[in-house]
Amino acid sequence: MAKKVKVFDRTPAEMGYCFPPEWHPHEGTWFSWPRPEGISFPGKYHTIPENLARIMKEIQLRERVHINVPNDNWEFIVRRQLKEHSCPVRNISFHHIPTNESWCRDHGPAFVLKKSRGGTQAAVVDWGFNAWGGKYPPYGEDDAVPTRVAEILKLPVFNPPVIMEGGSVEFNGAGTVLTTTDCLLNKNRNPKLTQGRIERYLKDYYGQKNVCWLTGGIEGDDTDGHIDDLARFISPRQIVVGMEQDPKDKNYKVLRNVRRQLDRLRDQEGRPFEIIEIPMPGVIEYDNQRLPATYVNFYFINGALLVPTYRHRQNDRRALEILQHHLPRHKVIGIDCVELIWGLGAIHCLTQQQPKW
Repeated sequence: MAKKVKVFDRTPAEMGYCFPPEWHPHEGTWFSWPRPEGISFPGKYHTIPENLARIMKEIQLRERVHINVPNDNWEFIVRRQLKEHSCPVRNISFHHIPTNESWCRDHGPAFVLKKSRGGTQAAVVDWGFNAWGGKYPPYGEDDAVPTRVAEILKLPVFNPPVIMEGGSVEFNGAGTVLTTTDCLLNKNRNPKLTQGRIERYLKDYYGQKNVCWLTGGIEGDDTDGHIDDLARFISPRQIVVGMEQDPKDKNYKVLRNVRRQLDRLRDQEGRPFEIIEIPMPGVIEYDNQRLPATYVNFYFINGALLVPTYRHRQNDRRALEILQHHLPRHKVIGIDCVELIWGLGAIHCLTQQQPKW
C-alpha cells in the first residue's frame, strides 16, 4: 500500500520555497535505470551500463547515488553490472520505483527549499509529465516518480496542473529561470496556457522572480528545444552557450540566433549576463540519424562538473578547458557519451539533483 504524502494547496512561492541552483550542495543524485525493452537505446542497450557506471563512479565519490529500479531482481542485475564496470556500490541506494524510461531529469522530483528557524525545509514539486508532448507512450510510471520519491523521503508535495520537464528549465540561483519558447509554448504540452500563464506557474512553483526566454533548439533534439542542450548557467551572472563554427552545419544559424538573444536577456536585477562561448562537438550520427550532441548537457555535482565528450579531440579538449577556467573551484571531468547520446540525451538528461537541507 502506497504511503500518503502531505499535499499543499498553496504554491511554493507563497510558502517561501524556491528551487536552488544546480551547484547548491547536494545530498545526492537520482537516476532511473533503463531497461532493454525501453525505447531509448534500440540496438545499443548493451553499451549503456558501462556508460552509466562511468558517470556514477564519479558521482558516488562525492555524494550518494540513488537509482530507481522496478524490483529486487533488477536491483541485483544493476548491482552486478556496476561492479563489472568498476563502479563501487557502497554509496549507492536502490529504490523500487518502476519507470518507463531513464530520463530522470525530466520525470524526476523537483526539490524546492525554504529557510526556517529550525534550519531548511524541503518539498517536492510533482509537475505533470507526458513524454515530451505524448511522443513516447506509455509514460504513466514516469509521471508517478516524484510523489513516489516524496513518499520515501517523507516530504510534502506540490501538484501544479502543468506539464513540465526538468530539462526545459535552468536556474541561476538568484531568482531567474531560463527556458525556451520552442518547448514550453509548444501546444503538445499545455495547449490552453498562454505565455503569461506559464510564466506565472514558473514563478509560483519554482519560487522565481524573473523568466528569460530563448527561441531555438539544436539538431536532433526530440524534446522540442530543451534549454539543457542550448544554454546553461554556471553562476548567477554567467551563461554558457555552445557555438557551431561550420557555416554548413544545421546548428550554425540556430546557435548564432541564440547568441544574439542572450545579449538581450536581463537578470532579476535588470543586468545583462556574461556570455561564455564553448564549441560544439560537430556532427555525431548513428544509423543515419543526427544526434543532439552538445557539451552544455553538463551536470554539477559536489566539487565537480561532469561534461559529456564525443571523441572530437580538439573540441572536447577546448570545451573542458574553457569550463575549467571559469569554474576554478570545481574539477571539470569529461565523460565519453558517444554511446549514450543514441538515446538523444546525455549526463544532465539522466540525472536529478537532491539538494542538501
